[in-house]
Amino acid sequence: MNTLIFRTVAPFITALMLLFSVFILLRGHNEPGGGFIGGLIAASALAIYGIAFGVDAVRRAIRVHPLAIAGFGLLLSCLAGLISIFFAVPFMTGLWVYPVLAGVEVPLSSVMLFDLGVYFVVLGAVASIALALEERELD
Repeated sequence: MNTLIFRTVAPFITALMLLFSVFILLRGHNEPGGGFIGGLIAASALAIYGIAFGVDAVRRAIRVHPLAIAGFGLLLSCLAGLISIFFAVPFMTGLWVYPVLAGVEVPLSSVMLFDLGVYFVVLGAVASIALALEERELD
């Protein structure tokens, strides 16, 4: 299945899927989506890239071991829960701040930090599994 057409189109599909995964992540609390499905879409994009160019190309592209990405996501998710302890509210209570960036008020929440953590956990774990399976297939 490693055709010239597939290798030509794969980088564009990968970039589009990664962009779409971020879109799904960001709209997750108001409409369907969120960190889990966004992470699955991003991992699928890396799997497509791996099918087209090989596992080594994916490892060079992400530059970090996929399990390190998952660990970072777990750290973010835990941090989102621990923030509530410092404000003397129940664990995992959503807290909001409204910084003004370039004259626009941007609502940020600890819930978004948790969702971002889930995104990275799913991306790292599924990408690690997919890369291991693709490596095994080549043997």
